[in-house]
Amino acid sequence: MKVRHGTRRDARRGRGRQTRTFRATTRALEELSLAGAQVAVHVAELDRGEVVLEGDDHVPLPVGGLGTVPLLVEAAALIEDGALDPLELVDRPDGETLAPAGPWRGMAAPTLPLIDLALLAGAYGDSAAANTLLERVGHEAVTRRYVDLGMPRSALLDGFRAERGPDDAPYVALGTAREFAALFAALAAGEVVSTPVSERVVGWLSPVGDVGLVGATVGGDPFSHTPDGHGLVHFAKTGRERGVRADAGVVAGRRGAFAYALIVAFDDLSLLHRHRAHAAFHALGGDLLEYAT
Repeated sequence: MKVRHGTRRDARRGRGRQTRTFRATTRALEELSLAGAQVAVHVAELDRGEVVLEGDDHVPLPVGGLGTVPLLVEAAALIEDGALDPLELVDRPDGETLAPAGPWRGMAAPTLPLIDLALLAGAYGDSAAANTLLERVGHEAVTRRYVDLGMPRSALLDGFRAERGPDDAPYVALGTAREFAALFAALAAGEVVSTPVSERVVGWLSPVGDVGLVGATVGGDPFSHTPDGHGLVHFAKTGRERGVRADAGVVAGRRGAFAYALIVAFDDLSLLHRHRAHAAFHALGGDLLEYAT
């Protein structure tokens, strides 16, 4: 994987030409590539829309639960149009066939309103909530939404499963780093369908419940619904499958704002292999924090 960098001029602070090196991220991604992992990354500076880091960002890779973001967009659009009642009560699916991820499976309430399912699916990666929301919204509608969002190389292939058989899709979703970074940039700008739809989806993605990837270094509090006191904004969605880690989102601070997406497909042979993959996300979080704050 060849990583390319961009530069920008920060005239507001008289700093002259500042190079966004993303040195730690580049080093970590190159090490992963040399070890046989597939890596894709895209980082854009939001004020100018300038790409500051990219590498294989056009290549579709498995993205796990990251692929549910357009599902959330479709649900939000239906709610805003009045076609979907956010307080409609729906039942939890059979736990025997469900991938064990998220809090709903352990909750006493077997029935929740759709709007709560969207929050569980968005902020906490709840597989039961995502499957139920997908069944209610419809797979065809989500596929059309991907197209409408300008994401032709990405797709939600299936719901979450405890096991995947030969007749099932091999992955939950596929996506490119470029398309998911662009989606989050548009969410930040309020340009996904409409401003109310964008704000609703961002609300479902905040706080970031999975702070094990980029969020581990950004330092957000997944239990807080108030500003962090340091002027930092971070909303994101992660995706996890065996041998797959994906994270896309927005990091914005006093000095800069960035939309990012990083996808890593690796041989999950041991915890050390997994730690090396996670270290790349931590490196990206550290670089983003340096340039945003």
